[in-house]
Amino acid sequence: MTPKAERRALQVAVALLSLVPVTAGLAGVLQGPAMVDGSLGSASQDSHIRYLSGLLLAIGVAWWSVIPAIERHSARVRLLTALVVCGGLARLLSLAVVGLPSGPMLGGLAMELVVTPAIALWQARVARRMDVA
Repeated sequence: MTPKAERRALQVAVALLSLVPVTAGLAGVLQGPAMVDGSLGSASQDSHIRYLSGLLLAIGVAWWSVIPAIERHSARVRLLTALVVCGGLARLLSLAVVGLPSGPMLGGLAMELVVTPAIALWQARVARRMDVA
């Protein structure tokens, strides 16, 4: 694959994968705790979930911001990856302390600890191949 074709494939992958935090974040902002289990929760739970969902939405939008010149945004990709991995490690702690969450939460864990670091490594490769790194 040529460097330009690989860059394009990475751009498409990031565009599609970023739909996950954007849609999940937007759902959490709009629905609060009901997004997860159908319950309303307390006012404090609602506030916390909507706040964290807003952060998730912003992270997804930030990923979209790197797409046009993805080979030139290595620092931003590394920062976003670190944020996502930190969230994944917190989710992993929950798994160890509380037990298995639902399927969508396990999917989130895989995105956070496997897919996102793989995207960061891919972006670094594309930056090197495009002679930007």
